[in-house]
Amino acid sequence: MITIAQLGLLILLSLFLLLHFTILIKIIPYNLIWGGRLKTDKEMYRFEIFSILINSLFVIVVLVQANFLTIDMPKKIVTYILWLMTGLFLLNTLGNAISKNKLEQRLFTPATILLAIFSLLLALSN
Repeated sequence: MITIAQLGLLILLSLFLLLHFTILIKIIPYNLIWGGRLKTDKEMYRFEIFSILINSLFVIVVLVQANFLTIDMPKKIVTYILWLMTGLFLLNTLGNAISKNKLEQRLFTPATILLAIFSLLLALSN
C-alpha cells in the first residue's frame, strides 16, 4: 500500500520533472531557478539534464521502495539513497531560501522541505 510520504514524493518529483522539462525546452525561463545564477543556455542545459536524471532516479527509488517496480535492489541501498535524498533536499531548501528569485524562495522552499520530510519518513521506515 502506498503511503502519504510515497505519494507526496511521487507527485512532487513528477511536478519538478515537468518543471525541468519545460525549462529545458524554454517554455519557462531558466532565471527562475538555480537561484537566478545561470547565465547561458549551455549552463542551463547542463544543470537541467542533471536535474532530470537525478529526479528520475529518485522516482525510481520511491517506486522500488513502494514495491511498484520489481527491480532487484537491496533494501540497504534503497535506504541509503533515501537518506541521501533527505540530505540533498535539505541542502536544496537552504539554496532556495537564499535564492535571488522571490518566486523560488516562496514556492520551492516549502516544496523541498516537504521532499526532505517525505524522504526522511521513508528512510526511517525502511
